[in-house]
Amino acid sequence: MSPMELESDPSTQPTSETASEPPPLVLNPDPSGTQQHPHLQSEIQMSEAGLADNGVEHRHRAKPAWMNRWRLFLFILGLLFLCAAVLGLIYYRHQRNNQRNSQATPCLSPACLRASARLVASGDPSTQPCSYFSSRCGSGRLSPDRGGGQGARGLPGHPQVQSEKAALPERTGTGHEGGGGGLTERKLLHRKTVLLQYLREILESKDRLNGSAAEKAKAFYNSCLDTASVETAGVEPFLALIQKVGGWAVSGQWKQADFNSTLILLMRDYNTFPFFKLYMGTDPRDTANGTLKRYIQIDQPNLLIPIEWNSRTNKSQVKAQTLRPFLALCQRYLSFLGATAGSSMIHAGTFMSLSSELAVSAAPPRYRRARGQLSQRVSIRELQSRAPAVDWLRCLQAVFHPLRVAADDLVLVHNLPYIAHMSPIIGKWLNKHELSSSGPLQTYMVLNLLHTLIPALDARFYDTARNLSVALGNADKAAPRWKYCVLETGRGLDPVLTHLLGERVAHREAGELILYIFYSLTAKLRERQWTHQRTLQSVMEKIESLVPRLWIPKELHSEAELDLLFAKVVFEQINPLLDALPGSHVSCGLLCFQVSLNGSFFSNYVQLLSLWQSRRSKPLMEQTEKTDILSVSPFVLDNKLLIPMGMFPPPFFHPTYPRAMNYGGIGFLIAKDILHLLLPRIYSQSESVRAEGECVWANFLNLTEKDSRAGASQWKAQQEAWVQYSALQIALQAYHQSLKQHPADTSISGLSYTRLFFSSFSQISCDSDPEFMPLEPSFLITAVCSKFNMCPSSLQCLSKAQQRLLQNC
Repeated sequence: MSPMELESDPSTQPTSETASEPPPLVLNPDPSGTQQHPHLQSEIQMSEAGLADNGVEHRHRAKPAWMNRWRLFLFILGLLFLCAAVLGLIYYRHQRNNQRNSQATPCLSPACLRASARLVASGDPSTQPCSYFSSRCGSGRLSPDRGGGQGARGLPGHPQVQSEKAALPERTGTGHEGGGGGLTERKLLHRKTVLLQYLREILESKDRLNGSAAEKAKAFYNSCLDTASVETAGVEPFLALIQKVGGWAVSGQWKQADFNSTLILLMRDYNTFPFFKLYMGTDPRDTANGTLKRYIQIDQPNLLIPIEWNSRTNKSQVKAQTLRPFLALCQRYLSFLGATAGSSMIHAGTFMSLSSELAVSAAPPRYRRARGQLSQRVSIRELQSRAPAVDWLRCLQAVFHPLRVAADDLVLVHNLPYIAHMSPIIGKWLNKHELSSSGPLQTYMVLNLLHTLIPALDARFYDTARNLSVALGNADKAAPRWKYCVLETGRGLDPVLTHLLGERVAHREAGELILYIFYSLTAKLRERQWTHQRTLQSVMEKIESLVPRLWIPKELHSEAELDLLFAKVVFEQINPLLDALPGSHVSCGLLCFQVSLNGSFFSNYVQLLSLWQSRRSKPLMEQTEKTDILSVSPFVLDNKLLIPMGMFPPPFFHPTYPRAMNYGGIGFLIAKDILHLLLPRIYSQSESVRAEGECVWANFLNLTEKDSRAGASQWKAQQEAWVQYSALQIALQAYHQSLKQHPADTSISGLSYTRLFFSSFSQISCDSDPEFMPLEPSFLITAVCSKFNMCPSSLQCLSKAQQRLLQNC
């Protein structure tokens, strides 16, 4: 018998399952007590009529005691019949509600079919549910870096847990992609990774996207994936680019161009800032006053040579242990670019020497903040007098074109001592140094340009850089190529990706879910006991003044606007024949070479850098906030509580999903994030909130036999315990409220609404959110089901004593 059939069969379905749906309308008895069962009423009337026929002579006599007892008996019997009828009606309505739940229309959309497959792969909670919900994520599926070994103990004492423990397969995989013998795919997906994966699916779709701008984004992404063309092209594209920026002594064709002209070209067209960084932003002093005026910002550069801060001398210095591997890195780069052994030693040495001199005046932000060296307002005219080696007005006019920049305009400088120190160093190496004829400043700028373009060059450059990172102990796991390509596509084409995402997010369904979650949250907070009534009023006024809504960026352009905005951008596209090639590009001979020439990622990447840099001045002119398409957490702006679109990709949310699945997944995450935003105001001002957090955390430690943690970590754990425990209640209550307004819902895999809600919550918590989660999903489910009569009895897997402990929270 299927799970759906079990729930619709009254002989097998527990009556408490009915509490998982909104309570049906109950026909209450007449409050006056006069309404009675019709048969009982007629019997009473007949008895009274018979008594009247016995004669007038009995009229003044006292009624026998047995007659009074008989009338009392009939009255009580009538009340019993009436109560039985009402209870029967309630039971019938509940059963019919149950049957409607169990016979919900199955969701057969493509998104639901994929979700169903994921649920099956995760384990079916409807089979032996106590074992499923009381073990770590159902079957100990977590990879070792989530701590699944310690968390898979389950709730002790339950016989089903003990009997099933031995049957669970042992998972000992490495948890990395492509690893054999274990997990072949990383299960723990960060929210941003889920969003990037969704954007990847859009860009890799075989269907033609609407609009030329969308097709250009797709063309760039596909050229980025074509690593075979990058390897085929080798270093030749970069050598050709060097000639466009004035040549280089290493290649023997150095034109000895003007220093400032080369510097402007690198910053304006190639997003390369060798000596200082340029960007725009607000002044923190203005932001505090609500002003959004933007300034050109000038900061120290990201120096390529590894340095460390000496807190004793308050100066940066080059790490002695990194000198040899960094010198080897520079020499290998130069050899790849065609330099001889002797030439590479000279140019690598001058690059390291110049870098070391610049590093002396570089300082970390905390030191500059303490010295008042951050956000110093300086006019461009004054900056020119402080650092005359750079033509500041010309540089800023070129980089931020078409913005009008004048000598008296104010800019924000974030390390004026560095800028003043940099200028004489440039002058020394430009005019008076004994190696000036070999172009040391040009070498320094060319190697910085090389660093910018390494992602578009063959694997030798990337592998060399990674070897240095390993030698320094900083090597991180390399991101998959697809993820890097999505991020790079978003650097210059983020309005296009924002448009594509906005097209696919169901604004009405997402907005409705946000409202239900927010109103359920405010209702729960009103139930709390606050330290002072004035505090309650202040906090609730602040919360209720917020307007929750889906964040749709102001610069969400239409398709026509995007096509016009990117009309001059032409990315070289991959030859369509490439899609027909089976497998890799290895043995396709001449065809692959032709395809590589037709789709050069290097030329596309260079154009992307220019495009990205040209858009830097746009927020400065329009006075608008830059859209962050990768935003995946709620935030407050003025009186608006904004939930970004990036939180709503599958598998978190889909408009065709059953609402139970959406509320159990993204509904929980939204509730949790909002509580985190409000936590400082709530947790410190509500006695009942603190007591509930302590109680839930203590029960978790007791039921899972974990060791208590002391100090600040335990305080934070108690706060997070309250947040997650409350967020799950809020999401469940919000779903029930939505069911009252829209009783119909669909189902997946034959699961009832409540089971589907908890399955979605458990899956999202186990697979998709590697944030701080001290409470295991299984514990949260059993805790909520123990305290609130909203779950099937089969999910209430604790003993009576354990239930009483949780009910006290």
